Amino acid sequence: MTGRRPGAPRWDSRHRPDDRRRTFPQLAPRSGDESFAASWWGNAWVDALEDTALDPARLARGRAYAGRGQVDAITVTPGRVTAYVHGSRPRPYRADIRLRTLGDEDWDRLLDAAAARPDHIAALLDKDVPHALANAADLLPAPGDLIPDCSCPDDGFPCKHAAALCYQTARILDEDPFVLFLMRGRGEQEILAELARRNATRSAAERAAADRARAEHATAERAAAARSGRTASGAEALGTVGAPPALAAVPAREALTPRTLPPLPPPLPVPQHPGRPPVYPQAPGAPDPLALDLLATEAAARAHTTLTTGRDPIAGLTPWQDAVRLAAAHPGSGLTASTRALYTALARACGRTPTDLARAVAAWRQGGLAGLAVLEEEWDPPAGPFDRARPALVAAEFPGFRPRRNRLSTASLQLRLGRDGLWYGYESDPGRDDWWPRGTPDADPVGALAALLGR
Repeated sequence: MTGRRPGAPRWDSRHRPDDRRRTFPQLAPRSGDESFAASWWGNAWVDALEDTALDPARLARGRAYAGRGQVDAITVTPGRVTAYVHGSRPRPYRADIRLRTLGDEDWDRLLDAAAARPDHIAALLDKDVPHALANAADLLPAPGDLIPDCSCPDDGFPCKHAAALCYQTARILDEDPFVLFLMRGRGEQEILAELARRNATRSAAERAAADRARAEHATAERAAAARSGRTASGAEALGTVGAPPALAAVPAREALTPRTLPPLPPPLPVPQHPGRPPVYPQAPGAPDPLALDLLATEAAARAHTTLTTGRDPIAGLTPWQDAVRLAAAHPGSGLTASTRALYTALARACGRTPTDLARAVAAWRQGGLAGLAVLEEEWDPPAGPFDRARPALVAAEFPGFRPRRNRLSTASLQLRLGRDGLWYGYESDPGRDDWWPRGTPDADPVGALAALLGR
């Protein structure tokens, strides 16, 4: 699912796992008359065959062949599905189903649509294909897209052997929708690698935009305070809260005893960056090298921040907040094997699912700890900014937002007011109450909606 942008390196087949040719073992016979496909995309595949077929009798024979398990191992390559099918004669026939592969522009649209929505990425990793993602390009076959061929003498369109292959292929698509992407030209590893790259690029851009929005919001608040005659205390100006820690008590007799102490050595220079941990080998019975590297890297970064600022950056986080922070610090959103293992371990430790963690990571990357609070907390905002938001949206030609506590929603778009005074954008597929953070927070609800819509 990787389209190539101008200036981007081409996918080098020398460094790509060979997953553009996959062979699936012979499927067992089916019991009963249940549908061949359980997923909506598997049924779309079957519909494309049945809407094109010229002879219902041949379809019925092919369906019976598939139901009895007369289709041997199925091989899938870009643009082709192949298998040997046993019929009434001892020698099986070679059946093929051909379909068009997608071009670079089609893959670009498909990749951009997936990378823009964390819920779409999570759905793909759960072996699900969202309708909106399939509609971003011609991923599913339409009537006439499937071209059957067979070595048998029957000139039916399709013959019963090709029809049997098509029905069995629907069962494979149910189990692994990435087979559908392979048919259209790209393997699973290539898709996940490109999604991870685009997701990391998008996340970096969104974090930078969120940082700018928070800085502008803080500047506006200071300007408003100055105009109203209020001044921030020194602790507020420096961003510090609380009194310094109390010193240990010393008996007066010891304090007044004359003594000469050597001068203190000069302090060591603070390194510019945290140190890098050593490379941990993989050995039988040894701890997981990835876990060790993660712990050492986190400890070094935490110590460096404490040394340079005098404050522990994560001391006040709950275990769940810290798990989200750890996952958000690793690009890929669980797409690579290592980050999938990390997401699974962190989610299990907190009693959550990997999808819960992926959604929380999207909120953290949108607005940090404040963004995570917006995801997980509903609250009743005071009159003022919230009451002015709906008229502002109507004036900007965005009608139809319904209020509920700190949220304004349509069928697929939502704005949430955070306790920091910023509006956070959310999106869901129409008809599903499955909201995912997206866009850049903004003090203006119209600005947050424009960022959500990419305007």
